[in-house]
Amino acid sequence: MSESTETPQRNARKVREGLVTSNSMDRTAVVTVTDRKRHPKYNKTMRQDSKLYVHDADNDLNVGDRVRIMETRPLSKTKRWRVVEVLERAR
Repeated sequence: MSESTETPQRNARKVREGLVTSNSMDRTAVVTVTDRKRHPKYNKTMRQDSKLYVHDADNDLNVGDRVRIMETRPLSKTKRWRVVEVLERAR
């Protein structure tokens, strides 16, 4: 089988779940993703938060929404994620 007939496989994209903490920008939301990690020396479980800038094309996210986001190509200087689905709306 020759190399030119095979289609290159794309790597799987990262998927995260988080909470929307800000939606004051236009078509951009800030999602806080909480990860639980063990301390390397003390073995205590710690929470590690990371803020990710997410593309929200329709401006339909509100603060407090739980969303699933997926990694994508760079959309701006800091935006590298897009919304896949809204898991739970804020009350």
